[in-house]
Amino acid sequence: MKKILLVSALAFSCLFVNAQDGLKGTWFVGGQLGFGSDKSYTTSSDGIVERKINDFTVAPLVGTFISPSVAVGAALGFESGKVKIAGVQTEKSTDISIMPFARKYWNISGGLYFFGQAALPLSFGSTEYGNGETKLKVNETNIAVALAPGFDYIINDWITVETSFTVLSARYNSSKPKGGDSSNSFRFNGDTHGTEIGDLTVGVKFLF
Repeated sequence: MKKILLVSALAFSCLFVNAQDGLKGTWFVGGQLGFGSDKSYTTSSDGIVERKINDFTVAPLVGTFISPSVAVGAALGFESGKVKIAGVQTEKSTDISIMPFARKYWNISGGLYFFGQAALPLSFGSTEYGNGETKLKVNETNIAVALAPGFDYIINDWITVETSFTVLSARYNSSKPKGGDSSNSFRFNGDTHGTEIGDLTVGVKFLF
């Protein structure tokens, strides 16, 4: 048992030394894949009816360390969602996004790092409301800025676990119904198209 512990300690010591020397030139990949279904009930002229929401999200991420403590990268995402009331589709949305980001890392101890991230989420999508002749399509463009600090722990030379939370955000939105006039809005410390203040995210990254 003592020999196993000693080998483990030496392995972790080597990892920590390498981490402290910096990760310049290291690439990493990660991302998000999710789908969900939510069912509830609402009232209508026909009484109480079922309301069902289905959504799907995929957002791969890639980045690289351009210096021992600074990383840059981007995430490309696709989202889709549908809303049905009493079995009839009343809303359908699709969205494509890109989020370039930059991070600055500070080593706390061993393989544990604190980082600050600045990101510029951009998204372009549309939502269709209603069905049949009453269908209305609205195109949207969102440009946002978000600041999110977090912690990153290097488990070994090919995987890390990280957590981050949004502390500051701003979003500009342009919305235009088909055949109608466009409208614009700006929100500070609000929703940045999927990212709210205080949102906590946990995930893994693969290094190579």
